[in-house]
Amino acid sequence: MQQTTLGSQGLTTSAMGLGCMGMSAFYGGATEAGSVETIRRALDLGITLFDTAEAYGPFANEELLGRALGADRERVVIASKFATDFTDDGAPIGLDGSPEHARRAIDRSLSHLGTDHVDLWYLHRVDPAVPIEDTVGAMGEAVTAGKVRYLGVSETAADTLRRAHATFPVTAIQSEYSLFERDAEHNGVLDTARELGIGFVPFSPLGRGFLGGTLVRRDDLPVGDARRGLPRFSDEAISANLRIVDALRAVADEKGITPAQLALAWVIQAGTVPIPGTTKAARVEENAAAVDVELTADDLARIDAASPHGAATGARNTAAGMARDRG
Repeated sequence: MQQTTLGSQGLTTSAMGLGCMGMSAFYGGATEAGSVETIRRALDLGITLFDTAEAYGPFANEELLGRALGADRERVVIASKFATDFTDDGAPIGLDGSPEHARRAIDRSLSHLGTDHVDLWYLHRVDPAVPIEDTVGAMGEAVTAGKVRYLGVSETAADTLRRAHATFPVTAIQSEYSLFERDAEHNGVLDTARELGIGFVPFSPLGRGFLGGTLVRRDDLPVGDARRGLPRFSDEAISANLRIVDALRAVADEKGITPAQLALAWVIQAGTVPIPGTTKAARVEENAAAVDVELTADDLARIDAASPHGAATGARNTAAGMARDRG
């Protein structure tokens, strides 16, 4: 696996990471044995960036990742996140960006992960009731204390990103970005990150599974899968969006790759470090191969024509989720 520098603060990771959320939350259908096998296969393939959050479970995903990595922890980059506060038994209390919560949250994540430091620690969502300077300032204290190596933010607006970076150097921003979700190209976030030397980490780079090329109808999703409640995954939206997937598949077929590999190669060639999630070792193998795919100018033009900004039918999130993500 190729290695890359994420941001300008000195963090080196694999050119693609593994998103672990679906192993413990929101999508359903995962088993611990399958998830551990997937994480171990990612390690074998040279993937070194593993993304989790205390909200995934809550807590269960951090604990799973810590167990699965075991003695290999020191050769990987663990990225975790905090925002919502929870009771010790995992009941949500509410969004809390206060310095006091930041200090509690990092200690709790370290305990659940079974490690003495987190390599990349994100603010998962901005708390509108707390100035970003206060939250990031407290996060910076964790770096000074040796509990965190680098800081990140997630789903922040461009001006919030600037304010965060001015408070303490930000290494990475994590936002949804894919051939189905190209807002980052148009709302200033991607340009601001590049200007400031901040790495960009797309979550859901496969359009929450759409660009994997296997979703045909809503009932293909497991019972209890949170995507069933998203506008983009209504039967009507799926039918419309499959036309985009079919057009992308035609490009992929000509190159002898899968639609997922095409979609991942596209975000990688844009200078980002995606973290596709999966619970299957075979899917990790497929995704990892995308790092070596080269897209020509003609490929890129055809991809843009097939899936321009705003082409996907249905919002990427619910109205409440979209409001929460406008940090």
